[in-house]
Amino acid sequence: MSARKRIDPGWTWDDDFNMSQAIEIGNTIYVSGQVSMDSAGNVVGPGDMQAQTRQALENIKTVLESAGSSMADVVKITVFMTDISLLRDTHQVRAEFFPDPPPASTGIEISALAFPGLLIEIEAIAVKS
Repeated sequence: MSARKRIDPGWTWDDDFNMSQAIEIGNTIYVSGQVSMDSAGNVVGPGDMQAQTRQALENIKTVLESAGSSMADVVKITVFMTDISLLRDTHQVRAEFFPDPPPASTGIEISALAFPGLLIEIEAIAVKS
């Protein structure tokens, strides 16, 4: 079995959490759920699903680039939303980030996320080509 490698994009807001932003095993990268927080831990786009989706996807992109990968390598995402009626807003933004064919996707409505003001969290699995 391949060794597990921790992927750390260098953000400081997550230093007190017992987690990795991603784990790479072989050519597969498992990206932790990304939210609309900037590198300093500030919520981006309060109340704006498109802005929050864009920031979460930018964070995924940053994590993948830290592992020598890209959004083109993403094969699966799971999307957690506090209001599933805003799903169309997320799809418009996702089209900016994922080449054709887009990754497999699961959408789940939840009552809340880890920090106040967050509307969406997206986790991803990528396979380096």
